[in-house]
Amino acid sequence: MSILHQRARASKKISGFTLLEVLIAIAIFSVISLTSFTIFDTVLNGDEISKKRNERLNEFQRAFLLIERDFLQIARRRMRLNGEAASDNFIHTDLSGIISTDQAIGFVRNGWTNPGLLMPRGDMQSVAYHLNEEVLERLHFNFVDSVLGEEPKIRKLITGVTTLTFKFYDGNKWQKVLAAGSIPLAIAIEIETEDYGVIRRQFLVAGSNNTSKSN
Repeated sequence: MSILHQRARASKKISGFTLLEVLIAIAIFSVISLTSFTIFDTVLNGDEISKKRNERLNEFQRAFLLIERDFLQIARRRMRLNGEAASDNFIHTDLSGIISTDQAIGFVRNGWTNPGLLMPRGDMQSVAYHLNEEVLERLHFNFVDSVLGEEPKIRKLITGVTTLTFKFYDGNKWQKVLAAGSIPLAIAIEIETEDYGVIRRQFLVAGSNNTSKSN
C-alpha cells in the first residue's frame, strides 16, 4: 500500500463529528441553557416578590406611625359636624354626616404644627379614619368644626383592606362602644387584609375615662 493511500485513509477517519455526536452536544447545551434560564428567572421573581413585600410592610409601618401620632394627641375637644350642635363625645364612631360608612373613627387632635400662627387656622385638627373601597384613608379638615359642604383632605394609607374595626380599653376591658364624653386609656385598630389576614395594633391614649367636658 502506497504512502499516499495510507494518508487518505487516515484523513477519512478524523474528518469530523458524527450526527449522533452533534445531537448529543445540542441536547446537553439545551439542558444547560434551560437550567441557567430557570435559575435566573427564579432569582428575578424572588427579588420582585421581596421588593413588593418590603413595599407592603413599609405601607403598614407608615400608616400605623401616623395613626399612633394622632391617637397620642387626642384632645378633650368636642366636634361640631356640618354646623350642628357640638356632640357630647370626644371620639366619634358614627360619622354618617360626613362619611358614608360605619367603619370609621373621628376626633380632634392637638399639635398640628403652625409656626407663628402663619396659617389661617389653629393648632388643633379634626381627624377621621375610615374604609373606602378597600382602602384605609385618613381625612382631616382645615378647621376643627367642619361646615356644611366642606370637603375633607384625604390621604390613602393602606390598600387591600376588607374590614376595619376599633375597640376601646376603659381600664377594665376592651369594648366596641365607648361611653359618652369619655376618652379611653387605649385604642385598638383591627384591619383584615387580603394578603396578611387580620392585623391588630393597640395604641395608648393620653387621656382617661372620666367624663369632664370642654368646648
